[in-house]
Amino acid sequence: MFSMTLIAVGKCKEKFYLDAVREYEKRLGAYCKFRVLELPEVLLGENPSPSEIENALKKEAETVRKHIPKGAFFCVFTPEGDLLSSEDLAKTLGKVKVSGKNEACFLIGSSFGMAEELKKEANLRLSMGRMTFPHHLFRVMATEQLYRAEAIQAGSRYHK
Repeated sequence: MFSMTLIAVGKCKEKFYLDAVREYEKRLGAYCKFRVLELPEVLLGENPSPSEIENALKKEAETVRKHIPKGAFFCVFTPEGDLLSSEDLAKTLGKVKVSGKNEACFLIGSSFGMAEELKKEANLRLSMGRMTFPHHLFRVMATEQLYRAEAIQAGSRYHK
């Protein structure tokens, strides 16, 4: 069975966001093995310098790399990434599956983003638009889009 991991850097505390993610996680179970992995964000002071931010992102990147499944298709969510429709995301995941890979890993960075090196290592840089979203809400949005992509591939009526 195909596996997907969504790595999210930073703690999600709000129950309603967690409940929404759990709902899509449950729905995804019909199509693949899915898990959300929450990794700690490096805590910075109130007004961090650019070098402090860069160092924090490098530390987070080291932690993230340890959790990317070996050989997995790796996608990062970043505002400057490619804009794909839900159908195009479904096609992309379908191509990953037929390429022989049995796992995909998606990354949501911390509140300061993610290290440029991680973006360069990704097989796909994916954007959901140029707007800024709260990280907790984005986690719900990403999980929903992964579910939608799987539903599209399965021919489900969820995507109309």
